[in-house]
Amino acid sequence: MAFINDFFKEAIATAILIILVLALRIIISKLVKRFAKTTHRIEHRTNLVIKYIHLLTTILSIIALIIIWGVQPKDIIIAISSITTVVGVAMFAQWSILSNITSGVILFFSFPFKIGDVIRIHDKDFPIVAEIQDIRAFHVALKTEDGERIVYPNNLLFQKGISIMKNHFNETNFVD
Repeated sequence: MAFINDFFKEAIATAILIILVLALRIIISKLVKRFAKTTHRIEHRTNLVIKYIHLLTTILSIIALIIIWGVQPKDIIIAISSITTVVGVAMFAQWSILSNITSGVILFFSFPFKIGDVIRIHDKDFPIVAEIQDIRAFHVALKTEDGERIVYPNNLLFQKGISIMKNHFNETNFVD
């Protein structure tokens, strides 16, 4: 009984935070799904973006819980900066993975091409004209007119010029 009396405010704040986080997750999921439906995005890509957003809200809610239960903000900042430093050093060699994930999310929300479009990638050394077969978290699957399958990293799509080709190939060339 003493625990309840001593930490009543923290318990109420925790309950409110949990309710808010659950409501926020539901609202965000519905908004992203509505956006995906109106822009004709692929469902598995939609679910991937929702997972990323849920991970972010979970991390922020854990930080909020730590503050609610009395940890000083300066101690949180020290802990987060230490963790970030360790993770940053560990992930420095893996920057391309993070870059591809970020690019995948950006491609979901803002890029003008979609699965089924034929694109030209303006690369001086390796120009590509191919149909987009799939857009994943890390890469885009492409198929050329000759049937060659190419896996192209998402982050390179932001570094190279892209043209969307209209009626460039005969539709039967790309049927599996």
